[in-house]
Amino acid sequence: MGHNRTTVSRVLVRLVLAVAAALFLLPFAVMLRQGLAEDWSTVGELFTDDEVPFARSLLNSVIVSVPQTLGQLVVCSLAGYGLARVPYRHASKVLYAVVATLMVPTAVTFVPSFVVVSSLGWLSDLRGLIVPGLFSALSVFLFRQYFLDFPLALEEAGRLDGLSRWGVFWRVVVPNSTGFIAAIAVIDFIGSWNQLLWPLIIAQDSSTWTVQVALSSLLTAQNPKITLLFAGAAVSILPVLLVFVLLQRHLVRGVTETGLKG
Repeated sequence: MGHNRTTVSRVLVRLVLAVAAALFLLPFAVMLRQGLAEDWSTVGELFTDDEVPFARSLLNSVIVSVPQTLGQLVVCSLAGYGLARVPYRHASKVLYAVVATLMVPTAVTFVPSFVVVSSLGWLSDLRGLIVPGLFSALSVFLFRQYFLDFPLALEEAGRLDGLSRWGVFWRVVVPNSTGFIAAIAVIDFIGSWNQLLWPLIIAQDSSTWTVQVALSSLLTAQNPKITLLFAGAAVSILPVLLVFVLLQRHLVRGVTETGLKG
């Protein structure tokens, strides 16, 4: 009797997961179907459209997202480690200030950020897209929480071997935190890749459009290009899938080993 209940439970769980997976994949199936409704020449037309420099915008997104993700990992991991490990009586106040910025709507910061970027002469410049995104309050908080649970024994062993605090971080903590870092990298990359409002404001010249701005320009009141829009959306998710595939092994290891090598 118990065996039958277990079997039924497993079947129900798998059925629910299958339905959930189908619902999750349905939008992607519709996107591919609509984007390739005529034939594969739609993709070619996408890259030869004179009004929308899609190939250039795709490259711009890579140029922006990769250094922005790497920069966030370096800056935010150092900030999180400092808040978790470096003795400082105002550390909690700094943490509260960082967390408080998460409560501020992103759109509210656009005006002061635009003024700063404009004064630096970075309008329609990729630096104006990259530099403001090198800090993420959420990533700092997540790194700080992770490093609080990192075994002190490993860090103390590094200090006994003569490493400085800087050396302990780069030679002990980072190599043993690849799973967690990979997870943050995926989150940061997707967030950077999917940005629309800020690039829409800063990238005033089509030569500095990112892929999201290019996609939005395909849907205009004067000349909507629905088929190209779906095809462009399908192409634009490929880099995100590639990043996930490349970091999947590290992500799984991070979950199973909690960031520590066995």
